[in-house]
Amino acid sequence: MMLQPLSLAACAIVLLLLTAGSASLYRGNRRLMIMFSFALASVASLLATIAGIWTVGSEMTVKGILPIGLPDLPFHVRFDPLAGYFFTIIGLLALFVSVYSIGYVQGIPANRPVTSLIIFYCLFLAGMFMVILADDALFFLVAWEVMAGASYFLVLFEHERQENRKAAFLYLVVAHIGAIAILLAFGVLAGIATPGSFSGYTFDAMRGAEIPDLWATVAFFLVFFGFAAKAGVVPLHVWLPEAHPVAPSNVSALMSGVMLKTAIYGIVRVTFDLIHTFPWWWGAIVLTLGLISAVMGVLYALMQHDLKRLLAYHSVENIGIILIGIGLAMIFTSFELPMLAALAFIAGLYHTMNHAIFKGLLFMGAGSVLHATGERNMEEMGGLIHRMPWTSALFLIGCVAISALPPLNGFVSEWLTFQAFLLSPSLPAPIMQLLIPMGAAMLALTGALAAACFVKAFGVTFLGHWRGHHHPHVHEADWPMRIGMLSAALTCVCLGIFPVVYINWMDILAKQFVGSSISSSAAAYGWLWLTPVSPERASYSGTTVFLGILGVVVAVYLLLHVRPGAIRRVPIWDCGFEKLNARMQYTATSFSMPIRRIFGHLFSIREEVSLAPQTAHKAFPKRLQYHLRVVDRVWNWMYRPVVDVCFWLSRQVGRLQQGRIQAYLIYSFVTILVLLVFAS
Repeated sequence: MMLQPLSLAACAIVLLLLTAGSASLYRGNRRLMIMFSFALASVASLLATIAGIWTVGSEMTVKGILPIGLPDLPFHVRFDPLAGYFFTIIGLLALFVSVYSIGYVQGIPANRPVTSLIIFYCLFLAGMFMVILADDALFFLVAWEVMAGASYFLVLFEHERQENRKAAFLYLVVAHIGAIAILLAFGVLAGIATPGSFSGYTFDAMRGAEIPDLWATVAFFLVFFGFAAKAGVVPLHVWLPEAHPVAPSNVSALMSGVMLKTAIYGIVRVTFDLIHTFPWWWGAIVLTLGLISAVMGVLYALMQHDLKRLLAYHSVENIGIILIGIGLAMIFTSFELPMLAALAFIAGLYHTMNHAIFKGLLFMGAGSVLHATGERNMEEMGGLIHRMPWTSALFLIGCVAISALPPLNGFVSEWLTFQAFLLSPSLPAPIMQLLIPMGAAMLALTGALAAACFVKAFGVTFLGHWRGHHHPHVHEADWPMRIGMLSAALTCVCLGIFPVVYINWMDILAKQFVGSSISSSAAAYGWLWLTPVSPERASYSGTTVFLGILGVVVAVYLLLHVRPGAIRRVPIWDCGFEKLNARMQYTATSFSMPIRRIFGHLFSIREEVSLAPQTAHKAFPKRLQYHLRVVDRVWNWMYRPVVDVCFWLSRQVGRLQQGRIQAYLIYSFVTILVLLVFAS
């Protein structure tokens, strides 16, 4: 009985691997291959979700050793509540996206083979699940490479496009630099756990070792750098807005929704579980980088007119919000404030789940728009609410959730994070007395900018009139795509209106890693009211807010539709101009112009206005052409010099390639002489 959750998890992984291996057998029947493969992926994801929920709810920890790996270095697995929680996150979104993929992949042009997409999709899911199960450094890194390699080929799916090849290469480089840092960190921990022996590579050995402060700090910085590169933390975020937009939308939903969360899992696992004792300034660094990522991510997103790139930058923002909660939990743990540490820890992990669901929903919605219009550029959209009512309504739910508006799930986790800020006592470190209130203000700014950004995203995409230069045959998403989006939307609603039930389920994580819990105080007034510390300080009822909003909406609807003549349709107010057209609408660029003026110094912005050929009079040009280019300064400051140096070194080394056999023989002769000198 104790092995049942682990058995379910193993069955999910094996089923995904078998699906990947058998996909090519159905190449002759494309439709059958798509339906069969993604149906099996949905079943595997459901098994993983059940296993995760079961493990967290039963508070059990199950270990095992797999008879594979290297000689005397078998793979160790561990399924504890932390692994179960992330299994639930990955499995739940993978279930929704796999159902969605049945319709989405059917819409890919018939002249493009999808066998590789299905194979690497299943390997990608299996790699993420194996990362969560791994209980030793070897298995973890093998699973990490499976996940990274599969996602690389998914980004490269439309390989004939240069932007896809560049994005995939950049992603692969950053991923492997991060993997090297993680490998070095595990080497430091294993070397201290059992010097001179391979037995220290297991997480149990690292968990039980007494790590000196200096080496613990080295290991933490290596681990945080490696996982931050995968998570897209500023300034290591440059790959993310390049890779996520060019990948197929179902893959983008998984990469943004759950692949980034494997990095969050790694940070939590190593910091709170393997090292488990740390100074407060580690948390201050995590908190600072989280605040910078949150603010800069939403500002980057506001400047975008590519819908998927906008969503990708919002992943940077939300990873920052998650790190804010984790950083606060580390700070409070160091200052022995377990109640506040539990509150911040729960807030960070709650937002981890929330972001996975609403970001998956938004990427699926963007995929439906791309599927129907062939466009990612919001400037070429508009008025889609009339032709895509299901997609527009579900995308709106995702917009409300990510904007942290009640009664949906994004509000709850950000509200808990605010409570952790506002309930903080005066900490003894002077810098914390400045960082805590400034962090609360920056989080509030992030929330306001996120709301403005998604007013822009929804309004420009779905409202108004069609802005594009061509008129495609726009059609609503088919039913598998609708079911996937609808499932994610309902999950956003449930996580928002029943937060006490969810916190009671996940509270074991706070007990295990920060030594306290908030379930007793959070549920002091039952499942209806969330009181994170005490009802006198703060309380919130998502159910009451939801019912109140629903009641107002129903009342207004009845008031307007029951009485005859209550609604009158008249022509749009045109200020007496009488010649309004679609070109006079707000665009994505014009919407963000005021914010661009305020925060423009943070970016490298180039604006150009040119006149088209003159007509009879120079005062009346045919058309004004406006060009805007917003460049990430981080790329120019950090990455461009490195790229230039690499190209210069490559050109210098290239001079050795003379194309003459005499030169190569001389190189070989010199090499032999050098080896003989050193050997003697």
